Amino acid sequence: MTTTLHERRAVKRRSKGLTFNPGRPVWKEPASPFYNAVKGVIIGGISLSILIPILLVVATSLADDKQLIAAGGYVLWPTHPTFAAYHEIFSSDFMFRALGVSAFITAVGTALALFITITLAYATSRPVMFGRPVLLLVLFTLLFAPGLIPMFLMVKQLGLLNTVWSLILPGTFAAFNFVVMRSFFMNIPTELIEAARIDGASDFMILRRIVLPLSKAVVAVVGLFYAVGFWNAFFNAMLYINDQTLYPVQLVLRNFVVQGGSMADAIGVTSAPPPQSLQMAIVVIALLPILIVYPFLQKHFNKGVITGAIKG
Repeated sequence: MTTTLHERRAVKRRSKGLTFNPGRPVWKEPASPFYNAVKGVIIGGISLSILIPILLVVATSLADDKQLIAAGGYVLWPTHPTFAAYHEIFSSDFMFRALGVSAFITAVGTALALFITITLAYATSRPVMFGRPVLLLVLFTLLFAPGLIPMFLMVKQLGLLNTVWSLILPGTFAAFNFVVMRSFFMNIPTELIEAARIDGASDFMILRRIVLPLSKAVVAVVGLFYAVGFWNAFFNAMLYINDQTLYPVQLVLRNFVVQGGSMADAIGVTSAPPPQSLQMAIVVIALLPILIVYPFLQKHFNKGVITGAIKG
């Protein structure tokens, strides 16, 4: 008597002490202990490869002179932690101004970028006359970027050089984020929108009261993408900003790594701690806001990435 595939699989799993449900797909079956052990080792290795550099940065920023010299410049665990590097960095107003500039750019830029992306994504996700030409124009920018020199000339002609708006306006729209949000909007049942139209709701009311409440996950994901991009941006500041009072914190970090002592004088550090401690302290200051915000958006981030990639 021949046995079916499900029967052979059930016998094999019972011999290993595992249960088997023939009505359940293979990928939903309980994993074997060996598979779980291998997966744990791989995930643990990846986690360590991420956590150890972060620990190295924080430890070096807290280390004193003697330990840094003995360790060759970088330490993994400070024996006598000190906050001298942070004290020197915040002893002047330079870093406070840089943090304020970065916070303003991130807050205003993310709000403008979300408004433009949401409205354009919703408009092109509906069957309107101008939707397809606009969609093609946006997708065209994914293949052909404007280039460095044309962008600089445009910013100069608009009179935005040496202003914070030169760090905001060029990054208020990303075609990839637009595609993600448009795909999510297209998955919203059309019956809901048609029912609202029958009740006399306008497009703006439909977007505000129906579409956005159903799209909190993807809005959180796209908003996080924009916020991280604005917070970490420094190259535009190198091109468009000459006034040091308008430097964002990422440009301060970049200049300090490149220029070293001269940048320490610029930010007002007098009794300078070791340069490695100052560099790592600025790295920690630049990383901390994103590390604080991300846990609050993690559940929306996971849901938005998954649902934004599923059709139907």
